[in-house]
Amino acid sequence: MDINTSNQEGRALSQRGNQVSRVYRMTAAALLIAIGILIPLVSPVKIVIEPMSFTLASHVAIFLGVLMAPDIAAFVVAGTTIGFFAAGFPLPVAPRAASHIVFALIASFYLRRRPQTAFSPVGFHVFSFLIGAIHAACEVVVVYFYYRYFGGWGDFVAHDGIRTLFLLVGVGSLVHSMVDFEIAYGIFGVLRKQKSVRSLFISAPPQKSAVS
Repeated sequence: MDINTSNQEGRALSQRGNQVSRVYRMTAAALLIAIGILIPLVSPVKIVIEPMSFTLASHVAIFLGVLMAPDIAAFVVAGTTIGFFAAGFPLPVAPRAASHIVFALIASFYLRRRPQTAFSPVGFHVFSFLIGAIHAACEVVVVYFYYRYFGGWGDFVAHDGIRTLFLLVGVGSLVHSMVDFEIAYGIFGVLRKQKSVRSLFISAPPQKSAVS
């Protein structure tokens, strides 16, 4: 009887712990969504060169979600995309935001399988470049389709749009992505040392003991 009671109490504690964990994760996702929407609205560090705008740290919330878990990363991308639509951002801002789901899920699932990447300075920067390239490719595709079908393709091409597409959108998005990931990585390094939020982030793999 005592064993059964103990088992029931253990299951109840586990369920409560899981509920707290879910609430904690949902709160983190909501905060990141709010930050992800707010930064493009209020940031003083912004460069606008049509058809692009580059706002410093505008992807930091997504990258922090990436460093937490795939579901949080996906919620942040979905939330910021809906927020940009609701805020009336001009096209193709919201579709570009929606395209972030590609690199966010690829990056987050990869880090889930190989968390050591986030704890190796060289490995992280190589990873950041590759994710930035995927990010940039998605932005190029979105901007191409926008001008090809909605934004006046003839005028776009006549004003050296193809070069703009690959240099400004492609290379610019790559650099922007890597800068924002670097900022998020620095924040990650600080937050994962705090006991109150450490469990939200990916953790370093256990060190292999040396064989004597």
